[in-house]
Amino acid sequence: MEIYTGQRPSVFRIFGKYMRKGLYSILTQGPIPTHLAFIMDGNRRFAKKHKMKEAEGYKAGYLALLRTLTYCYELGVRYVTIYAFSIDNFRRQPREVQCVMNLMMEKIEEIIVEESIMNAYDVGVRIVGNLNLLDEPIRIAAEKIMRATANNSRFVLLIAVAYSSTDEIVHAVEESSKDKLNSNEVCNNGIEAEQEFKEANGTGNSVIPVQKTESYSGINLADLEKNTYVNPHPDVLIRTSGLSRLSNYLLWQTSNCILYSPFALWPEIGLRHLVWTVMNFQRHHSYLEKHKEYLK
Repeated sequence: MEIYTGQRPSVFRIFGKYMRKGLYSILTQGPIPTHLAFIMDGNRRFAKKHKMKEAEGYKAGYLALLRTLTYCYELGVRYVTIYAFSIDNFRRQPREVQCVMNLMMEKIEEIIVEESIMNAYDVGVRIVGNLNLLDEPIRIAAEKIMRATANNSRFVLLIAVAYSSTDEIVHAVEESSKDKLNSNEVCNNGIEAEQEFKEANGTGNSVIPVQKTESYSGINLADLEKNTYVNPHPDVLIRTSGLSRLSNYLLWQTSNCILYSPFALWPEIGLRHLVWTVMNFQRHHSYLEKHKEYLK
């Protein structure tokens, strides 16, 4: 897959691709992360640093995203989740919010146009978050691209939009409660029908056995996991610009996750950062796997 759209001459791009293959052949001697998550921090600071307009900073960040996705795909990372827009970001200046939304709409439409390429490379796009907070045109476009790539699974790109981890947890609890209520209704209806049948035929009493209802009370961990927006859990979370805050992002999913905070601003992220991410993951892989087994 080649989705990088930089301006280098094709001969250098081809040479770089073969160089990366050699590097990947070394890295893949060890375990490769299944899921990488990114907080794309530093677009505005990049624009200020280079005396650019904020919109140009976000566009530079988009090109950096394309490069990073290319590297992840080539390396064999199956899931990538990006923090595109937080619910808290709606509090920013209306001009900046509109700029990001316009760019988002533009890129979603580009993905729709390139739908056949996404399907050819088996790339699934999942846009997650409280989509009801989005303007209708963006929400409709998001739903369209998700439907178009729903059966693709070789490489899955999750885009967190109108997302916050606290909102996700509330959503998971609400959906789990609905599931439990539905299960209880089905269970109770079945028990009542059985009891009525027994009473009609003189084969039972009118008391519902306690053990019939106990298993349907309460919400467990599996219920919440099923209803979170982002699964599986990331192996590494990368936040650019040197900050180590999670900023209300994947709080539920990062309890057993490596955190990496390179000082590069997001538009400056490169292959070396991904290589370091994989090497650091491999160094801690044994401990992480043992810890996962302990938590089961």
